[in-house]
Amino acid sequence: MAILVLEDQCIGCRLCLKACPFDAIEMVGKKAVINDKCVACGACLDACKFDAIIREEWEKEKKDLAQYKNVWVFAEQRQGKIMPVAIELLGEGRKLADAIGVSLCAVLLGNHVEGLALDLIQYGADKVYLGQHPLLEKYTTDGYTKVLSDLIHKEKPEIVLMGATHIGRDLAPRVAARVDTGLTADCTKLEIDPEDKKLLQTRPAFGGNIMATIICPNHRPQMATVRPGVMDKAKKAEGRKGEIITFSVALEKSDIRTEVVEIVKAHKTKVALEEAEVIVAGGRGLGKAEGFVLLEKLADKLGGVVGASRATVDAGWIDHAHQVGQTGKTVKPKIYIACGISGAIQHIAGMQNSDIIIAINKNAGAPIFQVADYGIVGDLYEVVPALMDALDRVDDLMGALREVAAGKE
Repeated sequence: MAILVLEDQCIGCRLCLKACPFDAIEMVGKKAVINDKCVACGACLDACKFDAIIREEWEKEKKDLAQYKNVWVFAEQRQGKIMPVAIELLGEGRKLADAIGVSLCAVLLGNHVEGLALDLIQYGADKVYLGQHPLLEKYTTDGYTKVLSDLIHKEKPEIVLMGATHIGRDLAPRVAARVDTGLTADCTKLEIDPEDKKLLQTRPAFGGNIMATIICPNHRPQMATVRPGVMDKAKKAEGRKGEIITFSVALEKSDIRTEVVEIVKAHKTKVALEEAEVIVAGGRGLGKAEGFVLLEKLADKLGGVVGASRATVDAGWIDHAHQVGQTGKTVKPKIYIACGISGAIQHIAGMQNSDIIIAINKNAGAPIFQVADYGIVGDLYEVVPALMDALDRVDDLMGALREVAAGKE
């Protein structure tokens, strides 16, 4: 990818010489000239204040970005059921589409899934692109990649969003490569730049120690995958109207290099962490695997599920399905009780958007207290039983009040 200097715009300021780390720029007369040491790193492009240095291929092949419109959400479905992350993306996509002034569209692929199209409209989609084919009944990388990338080439969306699920993480990079654009994975925040309407895609970087905001200025569509449980779900509006666009699927068996013989469902937690309203999570402070038995009793009493930090999963105390954090699941319950969790930034990234955070830890200086709404400094093996006793007393009191009320009737 060649770097060129536009002679008529170069004023000989020498800023590019100072910026080049490879001594690849010389001054001939009063003009900058690129020599054969250039590795096309682009440092000179950023240094030039007069738009006198360009990438040749980018200028030749630069797309007409104006022809790309609308926000698309890939409506992931499995066995005829829309995945919760798709509903979250419709809620976030609605905000993005309104900020740009375009339509929100959902893409629904499968076989005999036309009944889901109306649900997507009621969750906020203005249009639903419906593609059905027997070869789309079960997800395959090749099949879904071909159909979705062909549709993007034809319709030219400005933004494409997918869930960072097993399917989304497999599909999104392949589609991005097919349509020659970039992809930001595992986003936790999406915004529209008010100045130029580009998509600002924010994700954790360097092990969660910083948050990076990424843009895709020269290619379309702007693509991102979003972690489940991060965004608020769209509200369903019964009777909402929209357009269902059924498109022809050009797909042959020879296009798909793999065959799905059988789908085996793995053992799951009794309630998905992403859907739980109450989570009682344990960390290294439990000291032993048996500590999760106590947390499960508290979770059952509150109608919740058990979560865990990475340290406890790595120690083999609990299955990875319970892990909350950057390398686990991102959750947003109404109540999150962190027991013996110190508060590493990687864990906090997965639960910081909980409505109420309660932390129990012996160390008063634990970072978890900085994000907690309520903190209890103490031994969790004393605090948790005390909480359960208090809950029992509340239950007894409520039972007695109900009996009194029934007697008056």
